[in-house]
Amino acid sequence: MVQLLGNDTTGLAGAAPAAPAAPEPSVAGPAFAARGLTLSYGGTAVLADIDLDVPAGAVTALVGPTGCGKTTFLRSLNRMNDRVPGFRLSGSLELFGEDLYDGTSDPLVVRRRVGMLFQRPNPFPLSIRENVVAGVKAHRLARRSELSAIAEARLRQVGLWEAVSDRLGSSPFRLSGGQQQLLCLARALAVSPAVLLLDEPTSSLDPVSTAAVEAMLTSLVPDITVVIVTHNLAQARRIADHTAFFHQGRLAEHGPTARLFDDPSEEATRHSLSGHFG
Repeated sequence: MVQLLGNDTTGLAGAAPAAPAAPEPSVAGPAFAARGLTLSYGGTAVLADIDLDVPAGAVTALVGPTGCGKTTFLRSLNRMNDRVPGFRLSGSLELFGEDLYDGTSDPLVVRRRVGMLFQRPNPFPLSIRENVVAGVKAHRLARRSELSAIAEARLRQVGLWEAVSDRLGSSPFRLSGGQQQLLCLARALAVSPAVLLLDEPTSSLDPVSTAAVEAMLTSLVPDITVVIVTHNLAQARRIADHTAFFHQGRLAEHGPTARLFDDPSEEATRHSLSGHFG
């Protein structure tokens, strides 16, 4: 599910027409830049002293053992941790050169620019068509007369149009798990995000559906920056241009995916990526 206005689907109807959002500014540099970033819940630091540039227009995989802070880092990229009681952030985190946590950025605007797909597909309790355009309507990005064309274009983009074109008014919960995830991806893309975050998006899918999602993700770059958390190391090698390895609450190592897997510089990275622990 892409997070647009929380999980709230109210206020999606009756939106006044408005021009599409302006394109991302042309910034020479990474999509995200973290410097001395420490993320805590209460008094416990989950991640400490993170320095990481996430390249724009590429796929970056975040890997590492369970509990190492990958998802906490991912959720900080579109300010979803703001919703967690006791969450604290120190250091800096920039999106295309703009400080995400300087007190002036609007979290709702951030979440339109930085969409998110979760581990399990979670369509809204709306029709298939209304699911795709929910964010477009909420953010007033198009006229009502344009919504059907937007829905068709995004469903075609994710390869779902042929399967659902004759039942756009039906419930999405009749679709398979893989189809529901593609529907959520179409919804995320409908608002034209600059970045797409994904938290284990294929962990509950069969190999065929997984391949479809992976192919879709790699087709998005360089127009969209993709950041994916995955425990599937083979998946990271297949689709990621860059990989960051987290270990025990720290960023142990990062770099081009082939180099990280074939010639890691840290022992913890070498053990984890080779399947050996301890």
